[in-house]
Amino acid sequence: SFSPCGHLVYRKGTMDVRARFFVLLCLIGLTCAEPVKFIDCGSSSGKVSIVDITPCASQPCRLERGQSYSVNVTFDSAVQSQSSTAVVHGIVAGVPIPFPIPIEDGCKSGIQCPIQKQQQYHYLNSLPVKSEYPAIKLVVEWELRDDNKKDLFCIRFPVQIVN
Repeated sequence: SFSPCGHLVYRKGTMDVRARFFVLLCLIGLTCAEPVKFIDCGSSSGKVSIVDITPCASQPCRLERGQSYSVNVTFDSAVQSQSSTAVVHGIVAGVPIPFPIPIEDGCKSGIQCPIQKQQQYHYLNSLPVKSEYPAIKLVVEWELRDDNKKDLFCIRFPVQIVN
């Protein structure tokens, strides 16, 4: 309501409700960020539900040379595994080129090992984009392999490396 002087006056409790609503909207905005569109390329030991790359304001993600990006893959395991190993390639003109990442051990990338069957995991790693990489569009193929070298997940997503 307004006071006779034209100032906005809040009754006790009204500001608390509005402040809580504003905080809730902010949290929803953070948790409802649009996930990256990906295709499954042979996840035989698991199923991917969400792929997030941060920061990625538009798709395909524009990756700046000399920067590092956070990759978070949420997946369900269909098998038990003592270990997990990440293998990443950049596919250019149909040719897979090894794409080195800092930590290949999935058990050191947010996953508590041993991996249990029928459990959900959040794999988190970084994707460094070296300054010497050319400015091109390509597809990133990211695999996380179990003890038997089968894919807990295999995903492909397009990116564009920019200056």
